[in-house]
Amino acid sequence: MKKPNNAAKQLSIRERLNALRYLPEFFRLVWASSPVLMVVSVILRLIKAVFPFLLLYVGKLVIDQVVALGHTPGGRVDNNLWKLIGFEFILAVLSDVLTRVITLTEGLLGDTFSNYSSIKIMAHAATLDLEQFEDAQFYDKLERARQQTVGRTMLLAQVMSQIQDIITTGLLISGLLIFNAWVILLLAVCIIPAFLGESYFNDKTYSLSRKQTPERRELDYLRYLGASDETAKEIKIFGLAGFITERFKKLSKQFYDDNRRISVQRTIWGSFFALLASLGYFGAYVFVIIQIVQGKISLGQLIFLIGSFRQLRASMESVLTRFSTVSQSAVYLKDFYDFFHIKPRIQSADNPLPFPNPIVTGFVFENVGFRYQNSERWANRYLNFTLHAGEKLALVGENGAGKTTLVKLLARLYDPAEGRILLDGHDLKEYDLYDLRKNVGVIFQDFLRYQMTFSQNIAAGNIDEMENDTLIRSSAQLSLADQLVSRLPNGYHQMLGKRFAGGVELSGGEWQKVAIARAYMRQAQLVILDEPTSALDARAEYEVFERFTELTRGRTAVLISHRFSTVRMADRILVLEKGEALEVGSHAELLASGGRYAELFNLQAMGYQ
Repeated sequence: MKKPNNAAKQLSIRERLNALRYLPEFFRLVWASSPVLMVVSVILRLIKAVFPFLLLYVGKLVIDQVVALGHTPGGRVDNNLWKLIGFEFILAVLSDVLTRVITLTEGLLGDTFSNYSSIKIMAHAATLDLEQFEDAQFYDKLERARQQTVGRTMLLAQVMSQIQDIITTGLLISGLLIFNAWVILLLAVCIIPAFLGESYFNDKTYSLSRKQTPERRELDYLRYLGASDETAKEIKIFGLAGFITERFKKLSKQFYDDNRRISVQRTIWGSFFALLASLGYFGAYVFVIIQIVQGKISLGQLIFLIGSFRQLRASMESVLTRFSTVSQSAVYLKDFYDFFHIKPRIQSADNPLPFPNPIVTGFVFENVGFRYQNSERWANRYLNFTLHAGEKLALVGENGAGKTTLVKLLARLYDPAEGRILLDGHDLKEYDLYDLRKNVGVIFQDFLRYQMTFSQNIAAGNIDEMENDTLIRSSAQLSLADQLVSRLPNGYHQMLGKRFAGGVELSGGEWQKVAIARAYMRQAQLVILDEPTSALDARAEYEVFERFTELTRGRTAVLISHRFSTVRMADRILVLEKGEALEVGSHAELLASGGRYAELFNLQAMGYQ
């Protein structure tokens, strides 16, 4: 597979800082997912921030009290010491409890946000154009957005921890400033190099991750091909296992080598910076010991200063390192919002027309042309014909002639690149998009086989009627899908497919009957069936089309089929070749004209002789 030229450049500090502007919107999303949990998390973090300073200070008081009592005749322990020890014990217990409650709260908040953001991604994806889903760059953005629903749940905890550590650091600095400001300066000089190193390697990691997005999607696809019930048959028959595993091995090794290189460099430099920080810490430690030996500070102050210095070192490292991590996370967060900034090109007009009920004159194609993105070949072009109200029109042509693209234009899954499509004299773009789709029922040849119950699979044709058992059962009866119910252990509640426990797999023809039942679920004015009987035997096909007449009575219908026995029932037949309309007329008229349709019909008829 050819790699796209999308090597990600390393981001500058300015770019990472600019990415922080996404944080307010992120917090609005977190707030929307659960206001109560977010408020509780903030309050708990603020309380927890004070505990390190309080524990150190109370510990100092205890040591000083013990030393003072040691110089008291009799060495009797007074009540003040017990009170201080009791208070320190309570602080220690509360600190541990707070940590556990914070972990619980933010874990629940993270799960809530992950679910909430996943729903938003699915809802936004549903508004986008079909053509956008056929673009590789769009899929890269979608994949990165999906990754952020889980990865960015940690961002809230990181920011809350940052606020907590900043408060803790401020309190500890205040205590050390009273003692000696030079100690703070020494600590900062030792920690800043480590911060810059972390920032550098975070940038490198982000650049690599972004660059690898297309290959990561290919790896996921190879995993699916190599271990799926849907692909196992062809993989075995064609002996593709070796090819797939070798390709996976090559890509995964490339991933491993790239990640290992950065990880090794990060470890080496991180160890060096850690050495600098340790030198600074022990330098300050020696300085404080000299002070106590000279009698300038008490033993309690020594314990407080050493503890404060150790805690401050850890807090400052966390603050600086986490700042790099948070800014880097904000850069990743940009990927999340980039997806939401993608807008559909196919939308309802500002003041849309309601879909006509009933359709009066029908659909008119006026010089309609369409081609897919990044393709020089026109899928359809120079289409000029009328689909009259209540008419049954069949589309005939070889594979790639543009039949399915034409019906997608009718359903406004695509908009023409040239020309226009009129419905009752108005451009299709003038109608309300939701109303239009609601009045168009399409069953494509590559229909989905939902890993859901038998009933839900049929109700997918009109999900608003999912609880309408009467309509579901009548739709199953009309499509002959009801014949399957008797052998399903759980009847209409039987899980279909093998993905979940207890599921039953259907044959291709049986699945097709279920898909056809979806068309009966929707009281659409325009019914489109794309190869609706390709997987059915001759008897089942005959029975289905006896019912098809009932399904399309009083409605406009478009039928795509390679079987001329099916096509003959249409009022008119449109023959497509290389995306253009070649012939149009009834079955008898086209046979009499001796054109392309007659040639294809005779070729198929010879196969039955």
